[in-house]
Amino acid sequence: DLSPRAIVERARKERLDIIAVTDHNSAKNVEVIMRLGEQRGLKVIPGLEVQSREEVHLLTLFGDWPGAAAWAREVYEHLPPVQNNPEYFGDQPVLDEDGNILEFESRLLLNSITFSLNEIGERVADFGGIVIPSHFDKDSFSLISQLGIIPEELRVAALERSRKGRPGSAAGARSDLPRIVSSDAHTVEEIGCAGTVFLLEEATLDEMRLAFHGESGRKILRTIER
Repeated sequence: DLSPRAIVERARKERLDIIAVTDHNSAKNVEVIMRLGEQRGLKVIPGLEVQSREEVHLLTLFGDWPGAAAWAREVYEHLPPVQNNPEYFGDQPVLDEDGNILEFESRLLLNSITFSLNEIGERVADFGGIVIPSHFDKDSFSLISQLGIIPEELRVAALERSRKGRPGSAAGARSDLPRIVSSDAHTVEEIGCAGTVFLLEEATLDEMRLAFHGESGRKILRTIER
């Protein structure tokens, strides 16, 4: 059901201006969604949700497709050479604009890459991107669940608060980092169920960087959860 066209149409129905597409350790379905988004007036930020060596999920976002594609190739090279078992983990399809299956990814994407948290931060910055720890307050695959802390030296732009996090689980977390909420949608119906409202001059990742720091009049206005 999460075909590229269905994602874009649902986002427009929910009156979203910007979405990020961050499949797990892969960007093979991103470029097609970017093209469809451009046709429909929807800004699609390319990225991946990467699983670090510590088993922490991180959103890695880029201002353009070349940066995301270069990082995606590096992520793939640092995945364990384990083949997917579709009967156990499900298929990993790569789709075209109309949802037709072009291929099935054979390597298991639900794995940790060999890079550490700090190494991911450095490499993503080299490719011009930013890192936002996913659902940092969640019970699994998060900074809080895996480390219990948010390291001071970690290069992150913001923290993504989970709409399903435990009450009080983020107590004591670094207050110097801005917080966002996103849908973390795994179904079409979840697209738009949560989000962050920014005050920006235009829909770009560079503008979002300014908003994270409250610079030049850009800022985070509020978060929305339905």
